[in-house]
Amino acid sequence: MERRSFLRNTAGILAAVGLAGSTKAFASEAKVSNESQFKLKYAPSFGTFKESAGEDLFDQIKFISDQGFRAIFDNGLMGKEPALQEKIASELARRNMDLGPFVLYADFPVKSMVTQDPAIKEMLKKKMEEGVECAKRTGAKWALVVPGHFDEGLEWDYQTANVIDNMKMCCEVVEKSGLILVMEPLNAWTNHPGLFLTKIPQAHQICQAVNHPSCKIVDDLYHQQITEGNLIPNIDKAWNNIAAFHIGDNPGRNEPTTGEINYKNVFKHIHSKGYNGVLCCEHGRSIKGKEGEVAFIKAYREVDSF
Repeated sequence: MERRSFLRNTAGILAAVGLAGSTKAFASEAKVSNESQFKLKYAPSFGTFKESAGEDLFDQIKFISDQGFRAIFDNGLMGKEPALQEKIASELARRNMDLGPFVLYADFPVKSMVTQDPAIKEMLKKKMEEGVECAKRTGAKWALVVPGHFDEGLEWDYQTANVIDNMKMCCEVVEKSGLILVMEPLNAWTNHPGLFLTKIPQAHQICQAVNHPSCKIVDDLYHQQITEGNLIPNIDKAWNNIAAFHIGDNPGRNEPTTGEINYKNVFKHIHSKGYNGVLCCEHGRSIKGKEGEVAFIKAYREVDSF
């Protein structure tokens, strides 16, 4: 869409919901019925709509729910006080909203899972135990892990074997709780040079070798567009091991419709496969302020209209 057309449409939306008058007016007038809920569980994060909903986390949950979103994600969940975690979980349950994967372990510069370092293994066990406690408090089903930096001094296949071994160990720690660990491949070209795990086929291979129900993949479509493209075929080939998705268009890592990914077709395909999990909106906004928040919602309405 041309920017002039977008601005005209946005102006109409702003006038319709009374956004120019007050944030509260937007929050109340934009409320939707159940029929207007999104087909898939796109999950904005805390802070996505703070211009419209304010700084309070629970006002933000209400606003997100009122727009028809059925999930949120919070990468920083583990860093919040346990009482706040429980309160967030309670509010999400009251609104019948899901909680996307929280970040359990993602220390990018460290050569962690690619090694057999006993100290690393103890650290990972402790992290997994902390993740289990967080999941118990919040009802979270998925926790994100990143295997860390690759080792320039070790054959790649040995590193793969070490990651498999460490993931088996981590799965054994979390298995009784039912928590699912989702490994995230990340791109090495734009954002995260030097990481071991970069591709969906690679993550799929590790999951197959670990062979544990707690070992799965989060398919970050932004990262994979940069690394390998071929999004839908890779989704199909690794489908049994994909437990969650991250969203972001490329280039720019902003909302769908701002880059080169045909998200309407991708989401249509995911929906056709019966997917009922969370798709985390892990991206920025192409436009600042309240106007950008309206654009965010409008973009998801567009790509969900399959």
